[in-house]
Amino acid sequence: MSQEYGASNIKVLKGLEAVRKRPGMYIGDTNMNGLHHMVYEVVDNSIDEAMAGYCKNIKITMTKDHWIKVEDDGRGIPTAIHEGEGISAATVVLTVLHAGGKFDKDTYKVSGGLHGVGVSVVNALSKELKMTIYREGQIHYQEFKCGIPQGVIEVIGESPRKTETTIEFLADDSIFEVSRYEFAVLAKRFREVAYLNSFISITLKDEVRNVEEVYHFEGGIKQFVEDLNKDTAVSDAVAFNDKIDDVEVDIAVMYNSTYVEKTLSFVNNIRTIDGGTHEAGFKAGLTRSIVKYLNENA
Repeated sequence: MSQEYGASNIKVLKGLEAVRKRPGMYIGDTNMNGLHHMVYEVVDNSIDEAMAGYCKNIKITMTKDHWIKVEDDGRGIPTAIHEGEGISAATVVLTVLHAGGKFDKDTYKVSGGLHGVGVSVVNALSKELKMTIYREGQIHYQEFKCGIPQGVIEVIGESPRKTETTIEFLADDSIFEVSRYEFAVLAKRFREVAYLNSFISITLKDEVRNVEEVYHFEGGIKQFVEDLNKDTAVSDAVAFNDKIDDVEVDIAVMYNSTYVEKTLSFVNNIRTIDGGTHEAGFKAGLTRSIVKYLNENA
């Protein structure tokens, strides 16, 4: 190790190079959790489109050769030339960190995702990625390797009525320590998302095990708590919904016969495992309501 430290020692990582150099900073780790977060990042884009009112169906396919394919019937990623970058907006979304509609308050009022870095990180950490967009009557297609475009986006056909975005990626096995996705892990996440968004249908297919499940729950989070307590329920589920300014709140409560409290909280579809002011506020409000009722009816 050199003891000299000067200007020449300062390295500048451009584009997605930083992601490949330090992937843990962007997806947590390169083990099982990080591998599955790759899938979540792509699906979260589809969920954002659904919450904006433009997507009803999302399908995730786990292929036999370890590819992941995510399809949604949203509006399709914009393909016109991006004014600031001079290339297709779809290419920008796939190659520039922190690029996407979620940073424009007029496009998505609510958005999820890990750290806001989005699908560009998935692209950077994939050996190969294929993007197909059905938009404005045309089918657009582009391929990437290790985050680098393999040519410009092309029009490969026509589709007068269909709108859709399909992302297919193969995680880079030189970066990830594992390559096989766990159906149960993905199913748990997407089942939760389907409960939280009763207006969408999520299909998860595993070609290796020849298993396919569809998650669609019209009862929303009320049905969620009912299903969680189906064997221990001692009361009916009670659900509340309110909207203050641009913040919408959904709460479902149910008593059961167990001795342990279980609270699941989410913000923008992302599970907040460490709680937060939203969870603390709910518990404080529930306690005050019970105390007030007892004082008035004792």
